Amino acid sequence: MINLISSLPLMQAGGGMATTVLTFGAVIAVFYLLIIRPQQRKQKETQTMISEIKKFDKVITIGGIKGVVQAVKETSIILKVDDNTKIEFTKNAIATVVEKYESKSDKVDADASSSEEKGN
Repeated sequence: MINLISSLPLMQAGGGMATTVLTFGAVIAVFYLLIIRPQQRKQKETQTMISEIKKFDKVITIGGIKGVVQAVKETSIILKVDDNTKIEFTKNAIATVVEKYESKSDKVDADASSSEEKGN
């Protein structure tokens, strides 16, 4: 038993390079799966949210300012934060869309499709 334990380091010394490569490969795979991939997914969702912002959506900026979108430009939006106060922000300054605006035609279409589903 003692001879087996004392010979363990000698067995590991021969396969040291392969073990090191496999260990680094495993660390890189775990790093990718736990950190890089979820961050890429979150970034894609954020870009989708920003591209879908429309007039009258209620949003919150990264600075915590809440407002209603009054105009959407190519790289910026104008928020109405009070009765007579409008502020222009870049689209990347939007942290989240609190409430999406639905036009009356969207609501009518949604009501019609939900009543059809209930009828079936």
